[in-house]
Amino acid sequence: MRTNHSFSLLASSILLAIVATTFISISVRADDPYRFFTWNVTYGDIWPLGVKQQGILINGQFPGPQIEAVTNDNLIINVYNSLNEPFLISWNGIQQRRNSFEDGVYGTTCPIPPGGNFTYILQVKDQIGTYYYFPSLGFHKAAGGFGGIRVLSRPMIPVPFPPPAADYTLLIGDWFKANHTDLRYILDSGRALGFPDGLLINGRGWNGNTFTVDPGRTYRFRISNVGLTTSLNIRFQGHTMKLVEVEGSHTMQSVYSSLDVHLGQSYSVLVTADQPAFDYSIVISTRFTSTILSTSAVLHYSNSGGKSPSALPGGPTIQIDWSLNQARSIRWNLTASGPRPNPQGSYHYGLVPTVKTIRLANSAPVINGKQRYAVNSVSFTPADTPLKLADYFKIGGVFSVGSIPDNPTFGGGYLATSVMRVNYRDYIEIVFENYEDTVQSWHIDGYQFWVVGMDGGQWSSASRNNYNLRDAVARYTVQVYPKSWSAIYMPVDNVGMWNVRSENWVRQYLGQQFYLQVYTTSTSWRDEYPIPRNALLCGRASGRHTRPLRV
Repeated sequence: MRTNHSFSLLASSILLAIVATTFISISVRADDPYRFFTWNVTYGDIWPLGVKQQGILINGQFPGPQIEAVTNDNLIINVYNSLNEPFLISWNGIQQRRNSFEDGVYGTTCPIPPGGNFTYILQVKDQIGTYYYFPSLGFHKAAGGFGGIRVLSRPMIPVPFPPPAADYTLLIGDWFKANHTDLRYILDSGRALGFPDGLLINGRGWNGNTFTVDPGRTYRFRISNVGLTTSLNIRFQGHTMKLVEVEGSHTMQSVYSSLDVHLGQSYSVLVTADQPAFDYSIVISTRFTSTILSTSAVLHYSNSGGKSPSALPGGPTIQIDWSLNQARSIRWNLTASGPRPNPQGSYHYGLVPTVKTIRLANSAPVINGKQRYAVNSVSFTPADTPLKLADYFKIGGVFSVGSIPDNPTFGGGYLATSVMRVNYRDYIEIVFENYEDTVQSWHIDGYQFWVVGMDGGQWSSASRNNYNLRDAVARYTVQVYPKSWSAIYMPVDNVGMWNVRSENWVRQYLGQQFYLQVYTTSTSWRDEYPIPRNALLCGRASGRHTRPLRV
C-alpha cells in the first residue's frame, strides 16, 4: 500500500510539474531557473521536550525541509495534505510580487482539503536573505510544519563579506507540550494558554543540535524566531556575532555579544571560530518574561578538547531600554548591493514625501465573554470565502472596504472581517502604537518597509523629527515595545490582498490581524498577475472557473 501511495505521489508530482511549468510560462522570465519540490504533510509522533506529541511533518521531517534558492528562482512546490483537516503554508517574507493568490493565508488562498494537493508557484523576485515558511491555519504552527528558506545572491552580484565556511539555519522558538488541537480548543473557549513549556532550536531541546566548526574559519548562522508567543535572545558562549543581514537587507556589520530576536524576525550573523578548541554553547532564552526559559545547542570545534570550562553566558531578561537601543543600532548598509548590482541606498526613501499616515493600535478586548485581540478596536473574523477570490470574482457581501478605521478609536472591541484599502503606488507612513504592557511584533505580507523610528510614550507628529531618514533597515517584521510606538515608511508597489498581522500566534489567531487591499483600476498583467489556473476554489467561489489552460 505504501509503495502504491509513493508511486501515486511521484506520478502526480511529475504531471503537476509539467502543468505548473505551462501555467507560469506567461508570468515569469523563462531564463530564471526552476526548482521543484514535492511535499507530503502528515501527522507524526515527536518528542521535542521529552513528551510524546502529535507533530506536523513534511516528508517525515520536523522541522520541514530547507528551501535553497537564488534570487529570481521559480519555486514549484507541490503540497499533498495527508492530515485530517484543511491545511495551508505561507512564506514569511517572500513578497509574491503581483501574486497575492499564492500567499498561503486564508484571506488569499483556499485551504488544501484533507487528501488533496495544491502546487504553489512562487518566484523569489529581486530578493536575497533569510526567510521561513509555516502553516497558517488552525493553530497548526504549534505542531510544526515550518522550515527555513535561504535566498542566495546571483553569481557575480557582490556580497559584502567573504563566503562563509558553512551556512547554518537556527529555527528558534517557544514550545508547548500540548497538541495543537488542545491548544486551539483552549483559545476557542476564551481561555489563556499560559506560559510555554520550553524552547526549541531546530525542533530539539537542550543540546539537541551540534554545529561543527574548524578553528580560524567563519560561519554564517541564519536565525529565525518561529515561536508562538515569546521574544528570544541568542548568544554564543565565548564568541561574538557580526550582524550582516536582516530579513533580506545587508546591514552595517555591527558586533554583538547577544541579540534579541522577536517573533517572526530573521537575522544572519557571522561567527568566527577564534577561541580555544572546546565545545561551546549556543544559548537562547526568553525576553520580557517573569519566568526565564532557556535552551542550548553545541558549537563543536572539530579538534575539541571537551566542554568549555567557562561559564554559560547570561543574557538580558526584562530590560526594554537595552533592546530598544540595540534595535536602533541596526542600520542599512548603503554601499552593499542587494539582489541587483546597485547599492541598497540608491533609493532615497527619506526624501520621498508620504501621502498618507495610518496609525494602528493593538488591544485586548473581551468580546461576547471571550478573550479576543484587535487592531483599532476591530477583531478579525475570517469570511466564508478568501477575500482575494471574492475580490477577483466580484462576489458581494464577503467583506467591506473600510471595515477597519485607519486610526485608533479607543472604543470597545467588535468582530468584523476587516479590510483597509490603499492606492497602488502611494508612499505611506504606518505607525504601530502599543498601549499594552507586552512587546508586540508586526508583519506585513508582500512587502519590505523601512523602520524609520521607535520610541517610548505616545506617538505624535513631532516624533517625526527623530526619524532615521538615511539608513534605516528595510525589513518585513517590526517590534513595538510596551507603552511605545514604531513607525515605518512603505512604498505601496505590490498590488493584491495582503495580511497585516501580529506575529504572536495567540493574538493573530484571536483577531489581531487585518487585510490591506492594494488597489488599482488597472487590469494589466504588468501590475498584477491573473488568478492561477490551478487555484483552488472554495466558499462562494466554488463552481466558478479560473482561466482556460491556453489563455
